[in-house]
Amino acid sequence: MSSAGYLLTPELHDALAARIGAGVARNSLRPIAGGSISRALRLAGTDGRQWFVKLNEGGLAETFAAEADGLQALAACPALRVPAVCGYGVAGAQAYLVLAYLDLRPLREHAATAGTALAELHRMSAPNFGWRRDNFIGSSPQANTASTDWPHFFARRRLQPQLERAARQGYAGRLLADGERLVDALAVLFADEQPRPSLLHGDLWSGNVASDAAGRLVLFDPAVYFGDREADLAMSELFGGFPAAFYAAYRAAWPLAAGYAVRKTLYNLYHVLNHLNLFGRGYLAQAEAMIGQLLAEIKR
Repeated sequence: MSSAGYLLTPELHDALAARIGAGVARNSLRPIAGGSISRALRLAGTDGRQWFVKLNEGGLAETFAAEADGLQALAACPALRVPAVCGYGVAGAQAYLVLAYLDLRPLREHAATAGTALAELHRMSAPNFGWRRDNFIGSSPQANTASTDWPHFFARRRLQPQLERAARQGYAGRLLADGERLVDALAVLFADEQPRPSLLHGDLWSGNVASDAAGRLVLFDPAVYFGDREADLAMSELFGGFPAAFYAAYRAAWPLAAGYAVRKTLYNLYHVLNHLNLFGRGYLAQAEAMIGQLLAEIKR
């Protein structure tokens, strides 16, 4: 792929044209930054409008269906904005997702507004933890079978599948032994805290967050489910964090409970294990250290 554009196959050309309802020139797909799992491109129609397109192997089409479902769920929150879903499917050997193209700005320009908006998203609730369908965290399957028991949900639907996948990839030993101990005893960390189900973005790091020209929070690339709102906040701090004004505004709108610092490590363990499984051994020591910290808290 070069600056000259992405060469469309006839099947993909016809599929995209049908989704956007406009003509598509053969060299109208241009690569743009973003997307460690799928290719990210900007599509120009012959009528002058633009769209955002993600492409991947045809066998990964279900990840785009899940992403579209998550975006539509987030769109129900009036405090924020998500790119509208124009369509998804498979064309030839390629899976595709077409979204409205948004003019995005760095979050720092409207960090306080974003923090307040995230709190509004988290006020959207449901009777159970989980989601109406399974989806993905990155390209990893994410099970969402409903439960009324949050510690059980997080232990069995989040940590345990990642530990089992790590074991299959050869990361057993201390990681698996200590991880299984944590899964079995995890409820101890919630002895004084009973989270309510909040609608979560699910993959809330800086690469999936921005502002629009009007200053509204924009979310994309979700892995949605109903869970403890602290899980979103925790991940937002994992890879560098958001501006301080973001957290101050969130806490002003909805203060966090005591013990968040410990639970933050628990929630981010899920993402570190996922990175271990997706990207390799460089995350092993970090995952083992986090499990050790949590086991030490449980023994107190």
